[in-house]
Amino acid sequence: MNISEIPLIDLEFHALIPPLSPEEFTQLETNILKDGCRDALVLWKGFSILVDGHNRFAICEKHGLPYKTKELDFDTRESVCDWIDANQLGRRNLTPDQRKVLLGRRFNRRKGSPGGDRKSKYRTCILMDTATELSKEYGVSRGTVINAGKAAEFVEQLAKVAPAEAQAVRDGTKRINEVRRTVRRAEVQEAAKLPDAKYRVIYADPPWKYGDQLTEAYGATKFHYPAMSIGELCGLPIAALCEKNAVLFLWVTSPLLFECAPVIKAWGFEYKSSFVWDKIKHNMGHYNSVRHEFLLVCTRGSCLPDIPELIDSVQSIERTKHSEKPEEFRAIIDKLYPHGKRIELFARMEARDWERWGNQS
Repeated sequence: MNISEIPLIDLEFHALIPPLSPEEFTQLETNILKDGCRDALVLWKGFSILVDGHNRFAICEKHGLPYKTKELDFDTRESVCDWIDANQLGRRNLTPDQRKVLLGRRFNRRKGSPGGDRKSKYRTCILMDTATELSKEYGVSRGTVINAGKAAEFVEQLAKVAPAEAQAVRDGTKRINEVRRTVRRAEVQEAAKLPDAKYRVIYADPPWKYGDQLTEAYGATKFHYPAMSIGELCGLPIAALCEKNAVLFLWVTSPLLFECAPVIKAWGFEYKSSFVWDKIKHNMGHYNSVRHEFLLVCTRGSCLPDIPELIDSVQSIERTKHSEKPEEFRAIIDKLYPHGKRIELFARMEARDWERWGNQS
């Protein structure tokens, strides 16, 4: 074998491959020692990077056994990653969650392809076409593909803060739902650490949980605060944070406009009015292009604005990053209510004169 044929190990590619169990690896080793390495190792043409056959390569190196290689041509690293996931989906020894993550990664790569970015007016159609294409390829429903994409995103974000838990899912030793419950428990514990203070002004952008898979696919919340149900949001001890006379500014989307009432009540407030954020750009929706969002104004006790200025209830501000709210609305709140302690719940960033709880960044 020529030295140029010795494969190079790429850590990113290697990490994509679900590992064999100890029993499976031992069986593979036994078979190779008996019959030799019958299947060629797959290399990225022109780079000699190992794409498939990592376990066979390790066993052959350990025992000094010969092996064959073949090269496949790929345009980009992303295309290599997609080939690896597609190839692994053909294996029979994967758990359902391992298959879900592999399928989800394929979906997420394609939905992020040129023409599929968040700014495209055709994003909805592109994403649904991608889901349909993969659903036909693997004989599953379109909703299954979309859910797989969310599962893959969850594991990817999990790896940044809890790599051992993410690896357990990839290894097949833990279920995604099991890990989600662990995250949820941590979230509840974090909720118990709400500040021991009283606030007059509360600003909140909750990670609402949608029952609609399509809506969630386009509006998935960030990992640090997984989507919370109405019941879970009601259970947060927000009322204990508030002064006797306080105001709540609560972000809510159109699908949940009438479902958020229990949260307002559980937090100790009554609905009074609303601002409408006109995002200007096209957005997804089942019945129309929902390019607006509501900022509800709710009060506890007597808490009219300190400044008697009637600010226009409709604010036209072009949207930017997913779920990120314009700072112009915070400026409106500060203008109307310049007095009293203020806190932002599920905060993304620090803001002058504001305390915060949580981090959705």
